[in-house]
Amino acid sequence: MNYESTFIVSPELSIDKVEELTAKVVKTIEAAKGTVKTVQKLGKKKFAYPVNKFREGNYVYMELGGEGSMVGSLENFFKFNDSVIRFLTVKVEKKKVAVKPTTKTKPSVEKPATEVKNDTAK
Repeated sequence: MNYESTFIVSPELSIDKVEELTAKVVKTIEAAKGTVKTVQKLGKKKFAYPVNKFREGNYVYMELGGEGSMVGSLENFFKFNDSVIRFLTVKVEKKKVAVKPTTKTKPSVEKPATEVKNDTAK
């Protein structure tokens, strides 16, 4: 199964600490027999409203592969780590390819010829 996980880390952590935490997350996933496909550190972003008394946080996005038990162990890691403010992991379904309907040419409809009357002949 494929998953996407995004977690927000406290803005008080330095960049080095965020990288250490991300490395721990990757180790947790691999220990649960999962695979990490991509990791993107999105940097600091402001929140729309305060979260745990913070106005901003460091975002990290990951694409994962593995079983459901891997997600459980990952979310347990997030719950018990105080520097993680919020997290969200979602299952990604295979994208369905939409088939375009074939465009059939409509037969041209001819309009009946209109009669022209000559009003000059009485």
